[in-house]
Amino acid sequence: MCVLADWRYEVNTSNELGLRNKVAIITGGAAGIGRSTAFLMAREGVKVVIADVAEQAGQKTVQEILTSGGTATFITTDVSVAADVRDMVRYAITRYGRLDLAFNNAGIEGQSGITAECTEENWDQVLGINLRGVWLCMKYEIPEMLKAGGGAIVNCASVAGLVGFPGIPAYTASKHAIIGLTKTAALEYATQGIRINAVCPGVIDTEMIDRFTHGEAAAKKGMEAMEPIGRLGRPDEVADAVRYLLSPESSFITGEALPVDGRLVAR
Repeated sequence: MCVLADWRYEVNTSNELGLRNKVAIITGGAAGIGRSTAFLMAREGVKVVIADVAEQAGQKTVQEILTSGGTATFITTDVSVAADVRDMVRYAITRYGRLDLAFNNAGIEGQSGITAECTEENWDQVLGINLRGVWLCMKYEIPEMLKAGGGAIVNCASVAGLVGFPGIPAYTASKHAIIGLTKTAALEYATQGIRINAVCPGVIDTEMIDRFTHGEAAAKKGMEAMEPIGRLGRPDEVADAVRYLLSPESSFITGEALPVDGRLVAR
């Protein structure tokens, strides 16, 4: 797991990636990949708005970023609810005056079960948060980025958006759809200064994996065996990829779905 102490550095003053004083929204920023990305972006001098349904964990993350010398704030947001997403973006604009960057990361795995056993409730919930949530975020983020003269968005897909995974049909469908949505939006705004990409994490050592394995060591070993690199990924390794895609260093990259997966999809 990502160790918090690893992120407690003085805010980077070199501005190497051209991110200082940019404003970013990170959904699902209270834990896992979102949390690691929030710390990393704050370290680069980005003003971070963390949005999540987990208020206590989100506020804790904000406080730790502030203690570390970064700038962050929190808003409770259910990304499947249009009014929440609209208010999230309005909050960022009211608080910081603009919106430059977004990591649309909030998502759930849903219940496991083969396709014919997937319930309508599970399907609707997973697609509502994972896919509708990403679409709603872009719907409200993009107009503000256009006002700011451009920006960059990263949507969190998954290796389950690149290949099939038996037993999680709703999750797999949602992540495939996120990649298609990302490519479409990237084409629509390519000449208007907004780059839109996706990251596709492999098996990352987060709370989601803990839920999949139910804390059983043998099950976790099985997850590790899926990775050709021989271990689980870390949240900070995905955060590094997100930072790159949000930064000017990736200025000629848009509409891509970048695997961060220990080469899992090479099999």
